[in-house]
Amino acid sequence: MELIVDDKRVFASTGGRAFDPARPAVIFLHGAGMDRSVWSGQLRYFASHGWSVLAVDLPGHGNSEGPAQGPSLPDIAAMADWVARLIDAAGLSRAALVGHSMGALVALAATARHPDRVSALALLGAAAAMPVHPDLLNAAATGNHAAIDSMVNWGVGRPAHIGGHIAPGLWVAGASLRLLERIDYAVLASDLAACNAYDDGPVDAAKVLCPALVLIGEADRMTPPKAGRALAAALPDPHPVVLPGTGHMMMVEQPDLVLDALRDFLSATKEKAA
Repeated sequence: MELIVDDKRVFASTGGRAFDPARPAVIFLHGAGMDRSVWSGQLRYFASHGWSVLAVDLPGHGNSEGPAQGPSLPDIAAMADWVARLIDAAGLSRAALVGHSMGALVALAATARHPDRVSALALLGAAAAMPVHPDLLNAAATGNHAAIDSMVNWGVGRPAHIGGHIAPGLWVAGASLRLLERIDYAVLASDLAACNAYDDGPVDAAKVLCPALVLIGEADRMTPPKAGRALAAALPDPHPVVLPGTGHMMMVEQPDLVLDALRDFLSATKEKAA
């Protein structure tokens, strides 16, 4: 499905079902350097169980338009306001937001800045602050493949590095590497810089008016469990869930566990999403 936001084409997956703005809606936001494909393990369930779903490619990512040198959204606040305009473009009054990593920061900021547009919030692999190591920032800025290698090494949990996926033959680390290799380094560098500069997490968390699920990977080395619990504690209505043996790329590493947690949480908030 294509939408127009800020006069640019935005591509979104709808879970194999036609998007109907009259139904409760949930919008999925990917992390730095990634695209909508990371949500493939969750989309079809919600699209087939009464939800309208949009897993979007953020500007400059995947099939969505963006300038050749970096995205048009330089920081988390700008991305958050863009999400509100996306909700408008989809013909929705409000939606549940599900975000991973950078997408979780965007979802958090969008909920704080536009509380009337968000019915429920789910934060995966998230922390109130996500500082990025200077070496990683420099590698992305200079187009060094070490940036991608480092993100995969730290982002994918140890078991998933050697297999262990529920679908035989799928290799999470290898697929994550190939996905990141598709991104323009300028876009990746801008994403990482936006995460590094975001310091409004505690303030934004306190402004969230809706229920908030915080999914915490027990083996997450990028946003460790301690940081996830601290974020949950800053939210007025938190619902923290720890996923055993799971790293930062939880929705790919353990798609069924993530789906179960999202299903239970969103089902309880569905009436508010309508």
